[in-house]
Amino acid sequence: METVIIALSIYFFLWFVVLTLIKNAGYIDIAWGLGFVLIAWVAQLTYNHPIGWVIVALVSMWGLRLAYHIGKRNIGKPEDFRYQNFRREWGKNYFVRSIFQIYLLQGVLMFIVSLSFLEGLSKDHIHTPILYALGLLLFVIGYGFEVIGDAQLRAHTSNPSNKGKLMKTGLWSMTRHPNYFGESVLWSGLALMSLGLNTSFVPILGALTITILVRYVSGVPLLETRMKKYEGFEEYAKDVPIFFPKIK
Repeated sequence: METVIIALSIYFFLWFVVLTLIKNAGYIDIAWGLGFVLIAWVAQLTYNHPIGWVIVALVSMWGLRLAYHIGKRNIGKPEDFRYQNFRREWGKNYFVRSIFQIYLLQGVLMFIVSLSFLEGLSKDHIHTPILYALGLLLFVIGYGFEVIGDAQLRAHTSNPSNKGKLMKTGLWSMTRHPNYFGESVLWSGLALMSLGLNTSFVPILGALTITILVRYVSGVPLLETRMKKYEGFEEYAKDVPIFFPKIK
């Protein structure tokens, strides 16, 4: 754990230095996925149990895809409006407050969420195969919701005729936020895999934290605010659940 904390501290310090120099804190969103990849690799190289490479592969697959997805959307663009607002609101205190409220806070949250798999990497064999297999299945389902949901939304927004229209088809006809639902499910899967490796119940804390974050803090609420501006949102919201999918 100490090695992970040290690596994570250096990681966010470097992000802080670089993004402060280029004056674009919006790129810190790219650090979220890559940070978990770093944590998984550092922990795995520390414990060095062969079974751990399965979790490392899953976390790496998820983290690298997310970093690419966000990077493709943000790199070369102006600083995200959220961070521009921080600069205006914090004024002369921006430099100090950004250290704690952007970088340190994200590092702490990242460490807590990574508890979903960290303890699992310290184990050398599968103790409860059915839990491990169920966790792997949940990860695949959650990852599928993220990838397919993002792909469907990208196809929708890239069509000029859909400008100003809500995405209501595919997975978006089952839940208003398939990507965030998928996020919760895949982290729950990692936690179950860790439990299958005979860990304590700490991994559940990590999965619960990310679920609360995407459902009630930084994910769904922000996107709902934007979606409400679109015509037909009220009818869409009445028919399609906000988070857990409605199976048709």
